[in-house]
Amino acid sequence: MTGPDPQPDDQPAPRRRRLRPDASAGPTLAEVAARAGVSEITVSRVMRGAGNVSAATEARVREAVRETGYVRNRLAGSLAGHRSNQIGVLLPSLGNIVFPDVLNGIEDSLEARGFHPVLGITHYQPEREEHLLASLLAWRPAGLIVTGTRHSAATRAMLGAGGVPVVEVMDVDTPPVDMAVGISHRAAGAAMARHLIGRGYRRFGYVGHDLGADERAAQRRDGFRHALATAGLPEAQECLSGTPSSVGAGRAALAQLLERARPEAVFFSNDDMATGGVFHCLAAGISLPGDLAIAGFNGLEIGQQLPQPLTTIGSRRRDIGRRAADMILARLAGETPDPVADVGFTLIPGATA
Repeated sequence: MTGPDPQPDDQPAPRRRRLRPDASAGPTLAEVAARAGVSEITVSRVMRGAGNVSAATEARVREAVRETGYVRNRLAGSLAGHRSNQIGVLLPSLGNIVFPDVLNGIEDSLEARGFHPVLGITHYQPEREEHLLASLLAWRPAGLIVTGTRHSAATRAMLGAGGVPVVEVMDVDTPPVDMAVGISHRAAGAAMARHLIGRGYRRFGYVGHDLGADERAAQRRDGFRHALATAGLPEAQECLSGTPSSVGAGRAALAQLLERARPEAVFFSNDDMATGGVFHCLAAGISLPGDLAIAGFNGLEIGQQLPQPLTTIGSRRRDIGRRAADMILARLAGETPDPVADVGFTLIPGATA
């Protein structure tokens, strides 16, 4: 059985009866078509991958899609009038307990209200975040929870035009697309610097992972460096692994740093890295904190179960997840929650600094 003959790219789409779109439904097919200078049926062909569209026309349509933040609605006509009970959640990793804690907090709040999360993992890759977000929005979730405030232009366009409440979690240092909940990572880094200075340390080191991928770790480093400068102290000697954070990366990076520098205290980008630093010291016979002080970030249990509990900062991850879900649910209930919620952090003195 054969279908109707394909229409040329520039042939107007036939007139059809159309439901009036909701004001919050985001960009429409018609808006994309107008921006690209083609018919709606051509846009539909491109979005469905149906062929019969020239490469130049397809490029114009896809550029218009990126500019408007349009996402194809896969539920159109099948669930009209029904609100989804799904909340899209994009997290960068489940490689340690940090983001599972956030997810558990999200579930704590959603489950009691009959909602549930639909999860995507970005692996700290902006292009993957963009792809996953488009996939989530195609199923019209009731809300979105995404990680951080740094996104590609296309992702920001989709978040702004999706027509659903959006909460960016973990960071409150940058204005959000819609709402945000987390902590000030710059303030956390500065707080650790002041704590270590107060303990009498004056020569510092810094060990970090891939800061290009982890903006929040980079912000903590910035806050730490700024606090040292404010106190009139020399810059910290640094070793950056350039890899994702891990215990092994932290152990290797501290060994490299100590080959060329003699800091009194080292601030690590997070507790995984700092735990690796502790293991290096144990293997090398370096006394903590007598020969070297070590501090981390996140307040992970692994750091607190070391023979000497790690000096670190607790980031209240489960609270962040709960608050994010609560903000989505409040917006869905017609309420207007404060757009930014700073949950604060806790300095954990430990015994390594």
